[in-house]
Amino acid sequence: MQGMGDTGEACPFEFNFDPATFKVGDVVSYRVTGSLEGFPFVGTLLEVHDDHVIISPDASQSADRYRGTRESRPLVEEREIR
Repeated sequence: MQGMGDTGEACPFEFNFDPATFKVGDVVSYRVTGSLEGFPFVGTLLEVHDDHVIISPDASQSADRYRGTRESRPLVEEREIR
């Protein structure tokens, strides 16, 4: 996300890309399959499990919860997105 704004402007998000250290509250960049493939999304981890994570696209205002893989950029199936 560097270089998307004005010169010298930093990304406003600080991501955790290390699935071994994922914890509730971490901000992650996640991907979605299907027609949304290739677009980056930002979410907050609500739950962290051995083999998956639960992500909220906006933990402060949204009841949406997406199940994603537990990897550096979690993958969410398009059918999870409402």
